[in-house]
Amino acid sequence: MGDNAVSTPARGLSGRESFAQRLLAGSVKKSYDPVVDLDWDAPLDPDKLFLPPEVISLFGTPLWDAMTPEQRRELSRQELANVLSVGIWFENLLNRLLLRELMAGDPTSRHAHYTLTEMGDECRHMMMFGKLIDRIEARPYWPNRFERWTISALQQLLRGSMVWVGALVGEEIFDALQRRTLDDPQLQPLVARAMRIHVTEEARHIGFARDALAHRAPSMSKAETLYTRLCVAVAAPLFVYLMTNWHIYVRAGIEDGRAARRMARANPHSRRALGLGAANLGAYLDEQGLMGPIGKRVWRRRGLL
Repeated sequence: MGDNAVSTPARGLSGRESFAQRLLAGSVKKSYDPVVDLDWDAPLDPDKLFLPPEVISLFGTPLWDAMTPEQRRELSRQELANVLSVGIWFENLLNRLLLRELMAGDPTSRHAHYTLTEMGDECRHMMMFGKLIDRIEARPYWPNRFERWTISALQQLLRGSMVWVGALVGEEIFDALQRRTLDDPQLQPLVARAMRIHVTEEARHIGFARDALAHRAPSMSKAETLYTRLCVAVAAPLFVYLMTNWHIYVRAGIEDGRAARRMARANPHSRRALGLGAANLGAYLDEQGLMGPIGKRVWRRRGLL
């Protein structure tokens, strides 16, 4: 009787457990192993970009207009390497946070089992990102000493509701951008395939984080709500900072990388792309009462609302 209750998906599960059970079932039906599900030996197309033009940070600027097709392709290669590097940092941090959450959870619960499933997905994503950086013959953009210290400190700062807010900020904005570019004919086929794998599995991760946050938000104390709102406000400039690393432009052959970064951050096309990516997340956080007036002001200033 007890064994059947554990192995049979379940009548009588709570809403949170029932949702986790559905995610587990979805993971069984559609998950990927990037080692075998991507053709790593396929040649790269010498004429295709590594990111679609509209999500490249300098798209539409005078600097972009003056670039040759080869220079644009190289900039797209460097920006992809940076995005993938940031993804590796983030998913490394997220797995550490999820592992800590498991220490206080019930290891027999569906919620714990899906947490472990997600961690496995994220490990495969980190490997996929690393292999893709290597395949496009780029170098990773690794954090400097201060950034490493900040990432380590986040393990202590992101607790409770902020585990799930952090997960959503890291996953949802980039996921929305990916979805807009999956079928772009200018994109390298290998990159498009990797993005499709990531989008498919991240959809479950986003749903899991949203569900966890929705269950926690109504019972949060005033202090936790205020702290979460402050962290939400800080998350916006941090995200923009990480996406516009000045070293990208230097490696792409632009002499003044810092000037190029300033142009990228002021670029209305880039801000519009980020805003479209962040729109659903901003609305969701506002619905949960976690997007305070300071957060709205900061997100608007950074082009995320």
